[in-house]
Amino acid sequence: MLKILIPVDGSELSLMAVRYAMRLTGWGLKARFVVANVQPTANLYELVVAHDPAVLQTVAEEAGHDLIAPAVQLLQAAGLQVEQDVAIGDPAHMLVDMVERNGCGAIIMSARGSSGLSGAVLGSVSQELVHLSPVPVTVVKPLAD
Repeated sequence: MLKILIPVDGSELSLMAVRYAMRLTGWGLKARFVVANVQPTANLYELVVAHDPAVLQTVAEEAGHDLIAPAVQLLQAAGLQVEQDVAIGDPAHMLVDMVERNGCGAIIMSARGSSGLSGAVLGSVSQELVHLSPVPVTVVKPLAD
């Protein structure tokens, strides 16, 4: 059975990727899912204030699990097999690590629909992942207004 990684950030846009994956299973795709979130590494200010990197790691992991909870609930409510994975670091590289660690054969993710400079920055993770991924990447875009 195909295992698919679905990166989410807690936004409604990232849930579009989850709903698309669910639609594929409705069309007959046999798959199980790994819902993933990558938290940024702590900045210098956070390290100075917290004084304890372990605390920062725990907080980041908890934040990641909170952000993936709605996606996990959607998949579980549909009766689909779902696992969770949270990492800290560079998003595109960590997602590649997650693909390999979890034995995923595909990725389904959303892309920001913005234009201009903000669109280039906000869509950079999906663009980079398309280039780095060892497995096929499906990018779900929002419908145009």
